[in-house]
Amino acid sequence: MSNTTSARARGSQLFCPLLESMREHSLNNNTEANRAVVCVLGLVSCFGILENALVLWVVGFRLRRRTVASVWVLNLALSDFLATLTLPLFTHYLHSSHSWELGGVLCSAKASVFFLNMFVSAFLLAAISLDRCLLVVKPVWSQNHRTVASAWKVCALGWLWAALNTFPYFLFRSVIEKRDGRKLCYHHFASYTSSPSTLERDCEVRQAATAVSKALLAFLVPLVVIAGSYILFGLSLRKRHRKRKQSINLLPGGQLETRVTAKSPQTTADISYSTQQCTSQPSTPTVPLTPTSFFPGATSNQSKNSLLSQSFTKMATSVIAAFALCWAPYHIFCLIEVAAHYTQRLAVVEVGLPIATTFAFLNPVLNPILYAFSCPNFCVRIRQSLGALFEGLVEEGGGRALGHSRKMHLRRSSSRDVNSLPGSPNPSGKMSPCSLTPSTLRSCPNFQ
Repeated sequence: MSNTTSARARGSQLFCPLLESMREHSLNNNTEANRAVVCVLGLVSCFGILENALVLWVVGFRLRRRTVASVWVLNLALSDFLATLTLPLFTHYLHSSHSWELGGVLCSAKASVFFLNMFVSAFLLAAISLDRCLLVVKPVWSQNHRTVASAWKVCALGWLWAALNTFPYFLFRSVIEKRDGRKLCYHHFASYTSSPSTLERDCEVRQAATAVSKALLAFLVPLVVIAGSYILFGLSLRKRHRKRKQSINLLPGGQLETRVTAKSPQTTADISYSTQQCTSQPSTPTVPLTPTSFFPGATSNQSKNSLLSQSFTKMATSVIAAFALCWAPYHIFCLIEVAAHYTQRLAVVEVGLPIATTFAFLNPVLNPILYAFSCPNFCVRIRQSLGALFEGLVEEGGGRALGHSRKMHLRRSSSRDVNSLPGSPNPSGKMSPCSLTPSTLRSCPNFQ
């Protein structure tokens, strides 16, 4: 009641007890540590904006064919790009000795984009996990219903759902002046209180409702969906692998052999396929025994699709792990903030919540890096591109020589990469026993 009485005396503006206590405190006065954090966040914010803009440009405008996976990545990158645009505002707040000097409009905008990114990222990661699961568990259904248009509809639903969950944070966000003259951009849950008598109860309910709802809807429930999807994914793959083993006859020597007889009016040919290692005697056509072994023409497309699918699954798994690690501290401190009404651990919240928020801001900066390193042969492609770039920098023959030098460098680099593959020509110019065919070269990620 003392807080309510003091609020009346200052001109009828009411503050929640927790916010009133935060207005009284003067923490975070270590200027050297604060300056170091500001420098790091300034560099991170610039880097995050540039890399997310690059991902948007490549995925949004440079892809020749739109796929469902590209729709997921494009929407994730858009959400991350919006979040990184607000990171300089948070950096300015830290630079101003933890005082918000940018006004109420930018305060509400920064908070809204922050929470919008949180909800959209959680929704899209759960949708990606379900998509991966359905591809394995319900392949026929996925073949008939998994389209780019349906993926866009799911993403639109995710943005709408995130906007509805973000509205309460936009509604209660405000700039509050502290005792020492600094300003807070924080939740002002007493903004729409009907009477001073219900102030404390309304503040506790609103604080708990927002903290618990975002912890559940933007973290725990998506993680449960993700975990369940990957469990079903693994069980389905294990079941399929077991069935495939049962359908193959094992010979006494441990080799697998299947005979296919191709008959035509002119000839009758018996072709034996074996899983023996490649030898220097190419008398018998030898290929690995896979589901596409009986249709050699389809091997290239199947292997290529399998490789790209594995790469996207690897990317999705790493992005989900980064999401969990970056957002877990934030939600933990938000729940501690709710408990501060009863335990009086306000100092822990004031110190820990900005640090946890910084970790949450790092998530949209890390995602483009994870996209890049999940690409097949990323390091080889980077080495080829940088080699062509620096060779062009020292070229003295003008623009035509520059283009010719770049092409020649890429050809030489590609040749070195092909030579490291099984079946490539050896230094003497002879092909190794397992020769690469044109279809095998097309299926290699370096030549996609």
